[in-house]
Amino acid sequence: MIIKSGKAGPLLWLVGLCLLLSGGALQGAESVPPMLNKGHKWRVAYYQGGEYYDYYQYLKATTEGLMVQGWISPQTIPSQLTTAKDLWRWLAENAQSDYLEFLPDGFYSAGWDRNYRTELRERVITRLNQDNEVNLLFALGSWAGIDMAVGRHAVPTMVISVNDPRSIGLIREPGNAYQHIYVTDDPQRYERQVALFHDLIRFKTLGVAYEDSFEGRSYASVDTIQRLAKERDFTVVSCFTKSDVADQSLANQSVVNCFRELVPKVDAIYVTAQGGVNTDTIPLLVDIANQHRIATFSQYGQREVKMGYLMSLSQSEGYREEGNELSEVAIKIFKGAAPASLANRSAEANRITLNLKTAEQIGLYLNAELLAAADQLFWQIEQP
Repeated sequence: MIIKSGKAGPLLWLVGLCLLLSGGALQGAESVPPMLNKGHKWRVAYYQGGEYYDYYQYLKATTEGLMVQGWISPQTIPSQLTTAKDLWRWLAENAQSDYLEFLPDGFYSAGWDRNYRTELRERVITRLNQDNEVNLLFALGSWAGIDMAVGRHAVPTMVISVNDPRSIGLIREPGNAYQHIYVTDDPQRYERQVALFHDLIRFKTLGVAYEDSFEGRSYASVDTIQRLAKERDFTVVSCFTKSDVADQSLANQSVVNCFRELVPKVDAIYVTAQGGVNTDTIPLLVDIANQHRIATFSQYGQREVKMGYLMSLSQSEGYREEGNELSEVAIKIFKGAAPASLANRSAEANRITLNLKTAEQIGLYLNAELLAAADQLFWQIEQP
């Protein structure tokens, strides 16, 4: 498996495209001082399908962005907090703000339980319809977006961390959009990822493990992968996992089983976002792929490359850029902007991240041009 210098053209073209697309993000905060909601603090609530690492990161980064903008007094968020639930509890008890209130009873999570999700959705929507009970809702993930991006309430809602919102109907045409819903979106995100991966590795068969459900296919951006496979003449080999389930061990084992099933059949694996890919499973998944000399590309970003996947296009360190943009969106909503009128752009960075130890283990030659194009290099495989 060798990258030749002749492949640098597509790589440099794609790097330029990434920079161009990422340049449209919001630049800087509006220089407007914080304000109250008719003399009262803005009441903020949170809804998620279940715990997921990205949700904590987005909530933390958005909160830190609001600190920078003066809506919350600057504080250091304790490093021992690792879940959105724990962070929300800390914010409700400790965030010092004259303008915002993180409702102590305003955190809702379905725990990836589909039956409980139905009950919880109705309970949350009932609360949203109570006058001035909630002024802004953070809805994290596809389940939350599908449940809360509806016309059954009018509370401004920011839908965040949805892999492919267009495929599940969260991005609507301007004339049909719910005015109270904002959805982060980067429509070329996964196309950029898979195209870059193919430009570099030139695989003939690409393995993809995902849950064969409406949400699971959206997480994996299956339609985009299949389209690129036709355009670029490679074959996709699928393996089905369990992702949005209450039993974490079932989700974990399903991904491990799929990796073992895929490695004899493919040249590369595109590691998609799902419940069974986490700090407990990544070391084993990396080991399975590396032993079979299979190149891996993570949808997730630098944290997972640091743990041993070959490469990714990464978010900014600590999701800082994403948090800055999301905090600016929240501020614009507080100032009176209709959420649907705000650009549905994700501030996700497009930094090429490589793990050189993994490249060595799978026998991948990295030429000077590729190394120069990389924004971040990891020299070892680090444990969680």
